[in-house]
Amino acid sequence: MTEAPGWSTPFAPDQLQTLERISSLEEITPEWAWGGSTGRGVKVAILDSGIEAGHRGVGEVQGHVSITKGSQGIEYDEDPHDDVYGHGTACAGIIRGLAPDCELYSVRVLDRFLSGSGDTFAAGLKWAIENGMHVCNLSLTTPKKAYFGVLHELADQAYFRNLALVTAANNASVPSFPAMYASVISVASHDTADPDLFYYNPAPPVEFGAYGIDVPVAWKNGTIQISTGNSFATPHIAGHITRILGKHPGLTNFQLKLILRALAANVRDPEP
Repeated sequence: MTEAPGWSTPFAPDQLQTLERISSLEEITPEWAWGGSTGRGVKVAILDSGIEAGHRGVGEVQGHVSITKGSQGIEYDEDPHDDVYGHGTACAGIIRGLAPDCELYSVRVLDRFLSGSGDTFAAGLKWAIENGMHVCNLSLTTPKKAYFGVLHELADQAYFRNLALVTAANNASVPSFPAMYASVISVASHDTADPDLFYYNPAPPVEFGAYGIDVPVAWKNGTIQISTGNSFATPHIAGHITRILGKHPGLTNFQLKLILRALAANVRDPEP
């Protein structure tokens, strides 16, 4: 028998997997996508400033890791931690509001000034990949080209492991990473106060627009505040994805993008 070329093993008769067909595009509705789903069973990592567990808008946090760069390199601390700024709690509250039974994991990579290094950012993303997360909310970004390669490699790893990376575009109109990569789900803002309303952009790199202007969000010390930024649009899309995966576990990233596009408010039937 002729030897198969490299990378052909998954397509051999004894290795080939049978997959469940999803509905046609015309049949994809919110009810089909997430009707009845609370996100149960879906692990959501939030790379940010931490999450304030017990906040009335967040509730329980299922796991923690704080990542810092010390004299011996990257250090991981999996003891429970708090939110040192408020930003991560805001993102967690938005996701919890859409998918109340999801599992939240706080991956703290930012400090009390909402800053951090590209190395800790990359380490947090690697942690999410290696610890079996299903969704990762990245309401942080870097314009530094020095990190283009390492973040691109990690984004591809996440894509191949069916970890949905939902990423905020920079609040300034400049390229930043990982939001510019094709393997992620990139998000900017609209100003309609409806968490269920989102749009698709047919001219990426930024693909989706969600509620991100004057958004009431959970903040540190049990407070609520009004905030604006692509950071707060991003967890709306992450929340929708969490609901979808709660009802349809195992969907791939390209299927998730297809479903989101089909449900976007600016997608309509063709004129007769």
